[in-house]
Amino acid sequence: MNTIKKITGLMAVCLCSVALQAQSLSGRDIALKVKNRPDGDTRSSEMTMQLVNKNGSTRERKIQSYSMDIGKDKKTIMFFLYPGDVKGTGFLTWDYDDVSKTDDKWLYLPAMKKTRRISGSSSKTDYFMGSDFTYDDMGSRNVDEDEHKLLKEEVVDGHKCWVLESTPKTQGELYSRKVAWVRQDCLIALKVEYYDKLNKLHRKLEMSDIEQVDGFLVAKKMHMTNVQTNHQTILTISNPKYNLKIDQSAFTVAKLEKGSL
Repeated sequence: MNTIKKITGLMAVCLCSVALQAQSLSGRDIALKVKNRPDGDTRSSEMTMQLVNKNGSTRERKIQSYSMDIGKDKKTIMFFLYPGDVKGTGFLTWDYDDVSKTDDKWLYLPAMKKTRRISGSSSKTDYFMGSDFTYDDMGSRNVDEDEHKLLKEEVVDGHKCWVLESTPKTQGELYSRKVAWVRQDCLIALKVEYYDKLNKLHRKLEMSDIEQVDGFLVAKKMHMTNVQTNHQTILTISNPKYNLKIDQSAFTVAKLEKGSL
């Protein structure tokens, strides 16, 4: 009988410890977990971007993407492969871990043979190549650019999620706040809602087709909908690869203007 009591007591302590650990997580803790989710030192993928207007008409684009972590910073370069009117267009971003530094972004337009630097304000409000993703969405946002609040826990499609609200600390963002449903087992947001300055739902992002590739988890489908214009963008990732041999020199304006690595 005493043994049973001891085991029961031990189980209660363990459960209590787990509960306290969950309760002690702050919104920022969760945001950091998502930010630091392992995804290799380098990575590449092929992407299909579908642009769907309110009438259901679809345009399709093909993109090749490469990314590399350099210390706590991240560099990404993308090249449009298809169709002909955007072929050779490139996008380069340097995302800095230092919240006081503005991320660097460049867009190369082959028709004009010109590279345009994307300013900090434009990257937050302008849409990337006619899609429903902003230039900022295509990069890596610093955790401390926002205030994070854990609202509750909720089950989505059978998965236990943290519901995390993130509010920008500065003016000039496209949204006033966003709410993400983060899967607790894989640290990927299943859906994100973006609210405008009037606190009305502006855009919603759904992430699905989560798979493990080379030991890393990846959401292979990202579906962004502008609920106010009824325009949609569907990004599908194929052939993801991790820990490739890529040199830092690949992430330069010179390589961007070349049109490929």
